[in-house]
Amino acid sequence: MEITELEPVVRLLDEIINDRTVPKNIRAAADESKSTLNNNGDTWELRISTAIHILDEITNDPNMPLYARTKIWSVVSSLEQKRRELS
Repeated sequence: MEITELEPVVRLLDEIINDRTVPKNIRAAADESKSTLNNNGDTWELRISTAIHILDEITNDPNMPLYARTKIWSVVSSLEQKRRELS
């Protein structure tokens, strides 16, 4: 698998990272997920699972704007689909 296959996911994460109306901790988690996906040292399954875990932890943050939560759910859904395709 190539990172280009995850381009829509990375684009959504970038939107969250660059949105100053999203709380800092949520932007940091999105950035950490993006960095995890770009980590060439691990297998794709591990990278995707780790990114999903990071994003799942912040989805219940009460300070998260609804539109950001929707984007994160979309990212998680896309990543879960990619993980299923790897199996």
